[in-house]
Amino acid sequence: MRNLFAIYSKELRSYFVSPVAYVIAGVFLFLSGYLFRNILMQFNWWCLQFAQRSQMMGAQGMPNLNLNEMVVTQFFGVMDFIWLLVVPMLTMRLFAEEKKNGTIELLMTSPISTAQMLLGKFLACLSLYSIIVALTLVYCFILEAYGSPDWGPIFSAYLGYLLLGGAFIAVGVLASALTENQIVAVLLSFGMLLMLWLIDWSASFAGPTAAKILQYLSFIQHLQDFQRGVIDTKDVIFYLSFIFFCLFLTTRVLESRRWRR
Repeated sequence: MRNLFAIYSKELRSYFVSPVAYVIAGVFLFLSGYLFRNILMQFNWWCLQFAQRSQMMGAQGMPNLNLNEMVVTQFFGVMDFIWLLVVPMLTMRLFAEEKKNGTIELLMTSPISTAQMLLGKFLACLSLYSIIVALTLVYCFILEAYGSPDWGPIFSAYLGYLLLGGAFIAVGVLASALTENQIVAVLLSFGMLLMLWLIDWSASFAGPTAAKILQYLSFIQHLQDFQRGVIDTKDVIFYLSFIFFCLFLTTRVLESRRWRR
């Protein structure tokens, strides 16, 4: 545990002593804030339209305008795609930089096990991801100040994003372990994530059996349950299994380097 914590603290500290974490967080918050503003303005426009029609028709209240469905769900639906673009930039340096600087050889010959090194780096990146995601709670507090959102689906959606982020990061770590070029690591990670993201779209063109398999492998399908406020064990198991599988592959890649020595 001591070795794991040493790697974890080193990696987490390295994010904050360089501008990387601040730039990525700033870009993400700018994009998410801009999109949240647009979605909120659209919801406000619908409210005004409905109020005018209600006065003309003599209807009372606005039962068809749901804050969670029209603002929260739409916002989360856009935010997950932003992470598809951002996470590869968080993970690109984890092993690629070590290889380029030659420090990977020191790590591989040190008393630190491959699993400890991998978990330390993975958890450090996941911690940074969690911090950035937590900052978006300010948008939910804005909704609470002016409306009455249902916090159940919001909290379950954030749990889903934590698991989704872990899966994205696991793919990024694997991509970083395969190359010493950070640009290649970003492109490789993004390419793999995009393929996994488009599985749901591919299911609509497949046969019944293949469609069921593709839908089960789809990140979107499992995330939608969390966004609806449903925490299903099959969705949790899917993400945890995927994370374990990617980390296992990364371990094999790193171990092959150790054996070649």
